[in-house]
Amino acid sequence: MTRKLPAKAALKAVPAARPAALAAQANKAASAAPASQPAQPAQVFDLESRLTQDHHQSLKLWLRMLSCTTMIESEIRTRLRNEFGITLPRFDLMAQLQRHPEGLRMGELSKRMMVTGGNITAITDQLEHEKLVLRVPDPKDRRAYSVKLTAAGRRSFERMALVHEGWIADLLDGLSVQEKNDMIALLSRMKGHLSDGPHQDE
Repeated sequence: MTRKLPAKAALKAVPAARPAALAAQANKAASAAPASQPAQPAQVFDLESRLTQDHHQSLKLWLRMLSCTTMIESEIRTRLRNEFGITLPRFDLMAQLQRHPEGLRMGELSKRMMVTGGNITAITDQLEHEKLVLRVPDPKDRRAYSVKLTAAGRRSFERMALVHEGWIADLLDGLSVQEKNDMIALLSRMKGHLSDGPHQDE
């Protein structure tokens, strides 16, 4: 007959693991585990994604500027929609009218915003429905109309413009004052160059 050991005796019969042995096992397990790799920055896919080192420098510059503009514009569109329930084209049209309290013709708005007359008409219709702008007969041409901000439109735009300016300052906060001045000067030169007309090699 097999004699059963009391519970306490059974526990004593199991040899206690030595601290040195446990430490060795822990070190072995740690060395076997794969070393953690540093986190890699997420790859950004945008207008510059197709560029290679062989592309012309001017193309690289153009796509870099366009990418930055698109990123800022996308962020401003989202913030305007979430904060004020307004689209960027409507905000831009109100901004033009704010600078010209006497009003602007539809054709002038189209040139300034660089969009078609049909788009200007649609935006104006929406703002007029909300009583933010109104059409008034042009004193110089009774067949034409000018668009002006209403009193409610001025108050609404001033409130949005103050917040909008803060957003832009925040988005461009990564550049110093001197760097911004340098970029303004360089882009002014380029704008003047482009305003002279198309430049093509003959």
